[in-house]
Amino acid sequence: MNIGAKDVLYRVRYLLIPYMFILCACLIIKIIYTRSEIYFAVNAIYSSWADAAAPYITDIGDGNTILLVSALMLLYSYRAGFLLVTSYAITSVTAQILKYTFDAPRPKVYFEKDLGKIHFVKDLYILTVHSFPSGHTVTAFSAAVVITYLIKNKQWGIVLLAVALLVGYSRMYLSQHFFEDVLAGSVVGVMVTILWLSWLDRREFINSPRWCRGLLKK
Repeated sequence: MNIGAKDVLYRVRYLLIPYMFILCACLIIKIIYTRSEIYFAVNAIYSSWADAAAPYITDIGDGNTILLVSALMLLYSYRAGFLLVTSYAITSVTAQILKYTFDAPRPKVYFEKDLGKIHFVKDLYILTVHSFPSGHTVTAFSAAVVITYLIKNKQWGIVLLAVALLVGYSRMYLSQHFFEDVLAGSVVGVMVTILWLSWLDRREFINSPRWCRGLLKK
């Protein structure tokens, strides 16, 4: 099957086009405001219901969630499950390499002298190291790209983008990451996944009839 980068970009256009506008807006915000200003602006807006919801939203970007969705996909299409789980693997490895390369402190350490000014969600364990980029955000955006690529109604890409954005915002809301971490995580998730799909889905084996069926489709 002759799949290339242009084909992948076209298939995920309903996600990619609004994402590019949002990315440009975020870059402008980063130019105008400092890390501290952005962090405290986000941290100042909180509520009890958001405190309760944010941990569940952030779990959408957890690796276990993606593995579960991949397993469900295998019931209907080995190809779909394989594309999702391998995209998760390649983007996660990329994120981990960047995390250990930059070894950046998370907000709790970065603002250790100002912890009294910060709103933390009660009983939530706050990480302290390897902040850049946000792994949950990488995973959420990668999965959004793959699922948009696979589903028939591509307009659902807008909804999937919104879900990925919520995951990214939840990482800031929970004081697990900075704006920059989430921004970089989205770029890694989107760009690496597009490159991976462009290479992998043009392999002959993955588009064979055997791979296009699943456990429930013999």
